[in-house]
Amino acid sequence: MTAAENTAGRAGPSVRRLILGSQLRRLREKAGISCAEAGYSIRGSASKISRLETGRISFKERDVEDLLTLYGLNDPEERQQLISLVAQSRQTGWWHRYNERMPKWFEDFVGLEEAAARIQSWELQFIPGLLQTPDYARAVIAHGQPRAAQETIDSQVDLRMRRQRILNGTNPPRLWMVVDESVLHRTLGSPAMLKKQIEHLLEAVQHSHISLQIVPFSRSGYVAEGAFSVLRFAEAELPDIAYIEHLTGALYLERPDELEVYGRAFDRLVVDAETPRGSRQLLEKLRLEL
Repeated sequence: MTAAENTAGRAGPSVRRLILGSQLRRLREKAGISCAEAGYSIRGSASKISRLETGRISFKERDVEDLLTLYGLNDPEERQQLISLVAQSRQTGWWHRYNERMPKWFEDFVGLEEAAARIQSWELQFIPGLLQTPDYARAVIAHGQPRAAQETIDSQVDLRMRRQRILNGTNPPRLWMVVDESVLHRTLGSPAMLKKQIEHLLEAVQHSHISLQIVPFSRSGYVAEGAFSVLRFAEAELPDIAYIEHLTGALYLERPDELEVYGRAFDRLVVDAETPRGSRQLLEKLRLEL
């Protein structure tokens, strides 16, 4: 079984669509067939092929069968492996039960996060969600949604805590977080709650797969004005993805030139930030002050 098939078996529909789409793109390019030609063969357009290959829309088994024939893939076993991904891409992940209170664009992110081998994030407003305590998460969510019902807030807190389980699994992702120092001084609830959050961070960074660096107040001229994450996958079939969230949706960037910009930005933030050891010392100092 390939690494991609391993991922398809444990991740959600977002990742399965990406795997199938990337395989179809590889076959199309190998056959020298344009997106327009491929689209015509399935009664669609070049735009539809592009959306299929980037995992943005769901697949129909008939379309995949027709495309595989067009691309010259005749081996029955190889065809069946790819066609089976169509059904797998329609299966739901554990997060499906939160769908009523979770926007579609974030559902895709949770599926990608679940399968990532490395997660790099820059945050200048809050502690990153994967490292939040329940009380801190509740304060952040309630502050951002002052009109939300208690049931909605409870559900979103539960979702955030469930996402954190990837850090405690048998093969956790490499988590590398860089945060602005102001995040650690922003008291959304009580000083006691913030102190518990800082203690939680100190416990988290004891794990070898979790790194946290803090950009101190003394540094200015950030190369990234807004928060972002870069997800990297162990499977060669899956592209790296930069994720940028805004008030009404999110951007998923995959183009090499876009990823290069965010990669350079993260590298610069790492240089500007305190070292992991220096960041731990800063956390210890803040804990004593609270």
